Amino acid sequence: MREPIESDLLRTFLVISETCNFSLAAQRIGRTQSAVSAQIRRLEETVGETLFERNARGAVLTRAGNQLLPYAQRVIELLNEAAATIRTKPLDGPVRIGIPEEYSQTILPAALAAFAIRHPAVEVTVSCDYTSRNLEALERDELDLAVVFDWSNQNTGEILCVDPTVWVTSLVHRLHEASPLPIAVYRNSTWCRDFALRSLEQAGLRYRVAFIADTGSGLKSAVLAGLAVSTLSRSNIPHGCRELTIEDGFPPVDASRVVLRRNPYHSSPAIRELAEMVREAFRPMSSLLQP
Repeated sequence: MREPIESDLLRTFLVISETCNFSLAAQRIGRTQSAVSAQIRRLEETVGETLFERNARGAVLTRAGNQLLPYAQRVIELLNEAAATIRTKPLDGPVRIGIPEEYSQTILPAALAAFAIRHPAVEVTVSCDYTSRNLEALERDELDLAVVFDWSNQNTGEILCVDPTVWVTSLVHRLHEASPLPIAVYRNSTWCRDFALRSLEQAGLRYRVAFIADTGSGLKSAVLAGLAVSTLSRSNIPHGCRELTIEDGFPPVDASRVVLRRNPYHSSPAIRELAEMVREAFRPMSSLLQP
């Protein structure tokens, strides 16, 4: 039975796989090149395979080295995560966050759940509401954080990503070809008047209000059922629907910035930690979504 693989050897293995050079790896690790070579020999003896081939290009992974690579990455990631969790000072206290409905079933639940697991003593309260209401709650000191849409570049705060609002139609019903155009809109919404309806008017499209809803899920249901076309965040277009583009005769409605706003009156370590997790949750979107 072979001896277990030491994590220190795996760390050295990963650095060499990144640099493709024993000398550079030794500099990064802070050891001599002979010490690094000795570590790799020990690792190869443990697994019973040659892990690197040295040639004109440097140190190249062998077939066995490529097999080991993903396992080494997972082991070191878990060890780093465990160390960070153990060393992190436990957080407690309440954190109140407001989020838009658009992200209540996609991006934010995973971040909030991960935060709750990592910091079980923190009492997280989530308010899923419109941007205007969450901003008002933030000013009334009823929220600590709020993820909001900024359509007019007026809200201060940290920009998480840009998630444009676009017209959306069902792939099956093709209602976007009808005239007048049946549309689904929010009830009593100044945004609909100032952005959604104005975009149609500027494009010279005749329309009629065929569906009125209080929530974004209501608008999605109307589109999926073939009752109307509607405006949705690009990241929130459901399966079976598509964005209506300029080629279809529909210009973008807005270039919404998604902004993280903080309570101006107070903060805490728990609030700052949750803000960081929200930031991380939106990071992949920032490169995928363009206005």
